[in-house]
Amino acid sequence: MENKLFQNLRDEESNSLHDFINILRLNLVIILLISVTGLIVSVYYASRTPDIYTATALIKLQQPKGSIISGPLIPTISSFGNDRFIANELEILKSYRMREIVAKALLDSFRTANRVDTQNFMINYSKLLSEKSDTNISQNLGSIIGILSGVSVNQKQGLDLVEISATSTSPLEAKIIANTYAKSYENLNLKYERQQLISVKNFLEKQRNQKLDELMQSEDNLKRFQEQGGIIAIDEQAKALIDVITDFQSQRDATQIELSISGKRLQQYNNELEKKNPTIAQYIKNAATQPRLENLQKSIAQMETQRDVAISNTQGASRRKELVEDYNARINELKSTLDEQLAVYKASIFASSPAELKDLSLKVLEEEIKSKATASKFESLDDIVRRYERRFNELPRQTIDYARFQRELTSYEKLYLLVEGKYQEALINEQSTPGTVLIIDEAIQPSSPSAPNRMRIILTGFIFSLVVGFSFAFIRHYLDNTVNTPEDIQKNRLNVLTWIPKMEQLATKDEFQFIVHSKPDSIYSESFRALRTRITFSKIQESPVQTILITSSAPREGKTTVAVNLSGSFAQANKKTIVVDCDLRKPRIHNVFQAQRFPGFSDYFFGQAPFEDIIHASDVPNLFYITSGTIPPNPSEILASSQMEAFLEKLRGEYDIIILDSPPIIAVTDSEILSRLVDATILVVSAHTTEVELMRKSAELLDHEQNTFIGVLLNNFSYKSGYGSYYKYYYYYSQGGNGAAKKNRIKA
Repeated sequence: MENKLFQNLRDEESNSLHDFINILRLNLVIILLISVTGLIVSVYYASRTPDIYTATALIKLQQPKGSIISGPLIPTISSFGNDRFIANELEILKSYRMREIVAKALLDSFRTANRVDTQNFMINYSKLLSEKSDTNISQNLGSIIGILSGVSVNQKQGLDLVEISATSTSPLEAKIIANTYAKSYENLNLKYERQQLISVKNFLEKQRNQKLDELMQSEDNLKRFQEQGGIIAIDEQAKALIDVITDFQSQRDATQIELSISGKRLQQYNNELEKKNPTIAQYIKNAATQPRLENLQKSIAQMETQRDVAISNTQGASRRKELVEDYNARINELKSTLDEQLAVYKASIFASSPAELKDLSLKVLEEEIKSKATASKFESLDDIVRRYERRFNELPRQTIDYARFQRELTSYEKLYLLVEGKYQEALINEQSTPGTVLIIDEAIQPSSPSAPNRMRIILTGFIFSLVVGFSFAFIRHYLDNTVNTPEDIQKNRLNVLTWIPKMEQLATKDEFQFIVHSKPDSIYSESFRALRTRITFSKIQESPVQTILITSSAPREGKTTVAVNLSGSFAQANKKTIVVDCDLRKPRIHNVFQAQRFPGFSDYFFGQAPFEDIIHASDVPNLFYITSGTIPPNPSEILASSQMEAFLEKLRGEYDIIILDSPPIIAVTDSEILSRLVDATILVVSAHTTEVELMRKSAELLDHEQNTFIGVLLNNFSYKSGYGSYYKYYYYYSQGGNGAAKKNRIKA
């Protein structure tokens, strides 16, 4: 049982492979035609496609480390993974704004160099140079931005390296685009990284220029006072007072500048944070203004001011050292308490902020605290300066005037030097703050094209055309609902009697219709002899077959040709055979034998001709035929009459084999009536013509209680069309014993 199962599986696999090969062989010409056409198109396309050059710039991305000025007071834990950071930067590189910046840079560079050798890239470039219309420039810029969307930006897997690749039909153009893209991105990155430092630097530059003007004005005021006869010296007490006031005034003004810088930085942080999350921004602001924090900051500022005042009023180095140590101890204690409170708020903010806002939130809090502390220090210094000014106003009038000019000069000089130092520090910080982008390799001008791969195009086109050809073959086979092979008949559980080869390249139409007479040793004649044998032994255990009905599903399937040649084959076997044209609608037997249709079968029925007159002898010994005669108005009634049964009995008494040619069974009921009167019925189907459903329906009509239906004959079956096992049959009967063609072989 198990071996039989395996055998069935092997048979199914063998049949599937056999069907697959047959489909390919049947459609071999079409497949080759499609493949050759695809190959020609691929070769033409590959030859016409212009060379494409690719230039690649390599950049390295790294996460920002912070700057000297804006570094946080305590270390923070970054929540941004490196992969996420690089993914964000890749999106920036691919953004429309980035392409717009690159497009403008390309236009500027081409204008500066006055180059026109990259016109494939520059849309109407020469016109753009000559015309200064804003609309024209905008249109060309938009075109360039659209072209830049083809620039490829890819991260090297597992690395912090990004490749920027530009393609063009010009190698120089590809190089320029790739390098401009990389440089523009580097500049944009530096601008983002230094944005805060640039803002501070610009503010300090304004303050520096303003303080320089004030210093120059103060020098002029003092000079004019002295030229007008003012005093040129003051006593030591007044001088000491002026020095103290000048020192504290300079500290106050410097603190005011620090407060302005802190305010600008805090405003930038708050604006950025409010755009992302206003709730967190307000929470941080409320935390920084807590009364306990403000009191601690004010206490520290006041203690530092008191320390400075005490130092300025104390004589002796040892005494000053003791005061400094005492004040510093108390100040450090207050700062420790403040740091503890700040740590609590920082932890709270770090825990409640979203991952992408933690670093920014901590920066905002630190800057808020720093700004509040600076404001408290400024208030304390301002209060000290006002107190000393009251003492200063008690000096003599002329001394006051001189001291005021001297004080302003000294104060402005100190403040200018302080601002100048801050400004230089900002310059250094700006230049020392690196970007997160480093250009590793600039793009070089490619010496050879990167595309197209012409061999790949040709190979791909050829493979695609093969796939199209195969797909066409299988789709055609899938949509084909006609009978093509003997297996198609067997799949419908119908008996295959034999198959008749497709009769091609015969001399005449008559030769085609009566092949067993014109070419008795051909493969076609052998097929009819095989049919004769199978009919003879189809009912070996019952009475011998004497009357045979030939019918088909539809017209033009070859039933008349089969009936004539089968009758000729029986006659050649020394069987007295007669073929009767029972197709009383479109008869053809008389055409095959080149005879008159009258008198015939119907004429005998109507008593217009005796039996002997309707019998005609053919050129083949033992073969006779009866034509249809006059076409009656009621063929079905004639065939179903008792006279028809008597007629057949009369023929049985005089002939060994009686073959009836009949109309298609689907069209009329004539064949179904005759099938009940004969010993055997054969259904003729034509390869690539007869539909499977029509064949199945015809077989159902012929399968009745008389059980005369013996099988199906496949006509016009092509041996050469690819069915290997059937072709062996053709080859055997078309070759002589020595391998040469038979003398009567069909000539090609």
